[in-house]
Amino acid sequence: MSSSPFETVDCVVIGAGVVGLAVARALALAGRDVIVVEAAEGIGTETSSRNSEVIHAGIYYPKGSLMARACVAGRRMLYAYCGEHGVPHLNCGKLIVATNDAESAKLAEIKGRAEANGVEGMRLLTAGEAMAIEPNLQCTAALLSPSTGIVDSHSYMLALQGDAEGHGAMFAFHSPVRQGRVVEGGIEIEVGGTEPMNLRCRLLVNSAGLHAPTLAKKIAGMPSDRIPTAYYAKGNYFTLTGRSPFSRLIYPVPVPGGLGVHITVDMGGQAKFGPDVEWIDGIDYTVDPHRADKFYAAVRRYWPGLKDGALQPGYAGIRPKTVPQGAPAQDFVIQGPAEHGVPGLINLFGIESPGLTASLALAEQVRDIATT
Repeated sequence: MSSSPFETVDCVVIGAGVVGLAVARALALAGRDVIVVEAAEGIGTETSSRNSEVIHAGIYYPKGSLMARACVAGRRMLYAYCGEHGVPHLNCGKLIVATNDAESAKLAEIKGRAEANGVEGMRLLTAGEAMAIEPNLQCTAALLSPSTGIVDSHSYMLALQGDAEGHGAMFAFHSPVRQGRVVEGGIEIEVGGTEPMNLRCRLLVNSAGLHAPTLAKKIAGMPSDRIPTAYYAKGNYFTLTGRSPFSRLIYPVPVPGGLGVHITVDMGGQAKFGPDVEWIDGIDYTVDPHRADKFYAAVRRYWPGLKDGALQPGYAGIRPKTVPQGAPAQDFVIQGPAEHGVPGLINLFGIESPGLTASLALAEQVRDIATT
């Protein structure tokens, strides 16, 4: 560690993605002094700005999991927050569509799981009912999720940042954390970048997203056996030329590792398809145009009207996984002193989808752990 003096501060949040921003806001609202350090040039430059911007209902996650609980609670909080703060959003609903009898049989199981998680208003539709409300659709049955929606994620993150700053939080961009160590009464971190600084904090929240496991390894005194291995599952999106053929989000019955190639719409009305699941070894956001070939076949199962050449490479995001390909589904991990034994340190691991939807609920949980 550097020999330069350490400035003592109350709380440091590492990472200005949507969850880090929500955590900084929750801590600031609770009266804590907060500094957010972010390696990139601004807020939400990675996973938080490379997703489908869907407000998830909480349908697919195992009952009792942190993912399920935080998604359902966070979704209700997010709608209220967007309404109160003027964040552009739309409660458009979604259809999960079956295209054969085997898939139709799975819809009741999906509905049961959703209801066990506390999701309201789920309704099974016949093919005729579904195609009556979405005339361009072709299906054998569908499941309506009325509480699903979309949000302008950047506007939401700006609102969180504004709230945090309004309650005294400070932000340092271009500020990568080089290393840290557990000391008496807190944690010391060495921050690089254009204006290097050494900070000693009472509370350190590691909300570094894709980099959270790597960051945890840089903190001397953090037990290495409590740090999960990082795995990356890339999701590629393709955009649709022309306007969306659907007014709701359309999802196929889920596939292993993801929710299948679905169509979502952003607040500007732009339709996009994805994400697929592509396991990768390192962070790479390039979209291979040839992956569209598989998209056409997948999408035409429920939208036969998709024309050749209508899909353009859009963007890619990466899911921060803590389990390898083929392993049982992961849960969110909020790891506090009770789990790893280090006072004043909270790690957030594997915060993939539905992290955006769950962000306010996750932030409350971090705040509560920090006050115990």
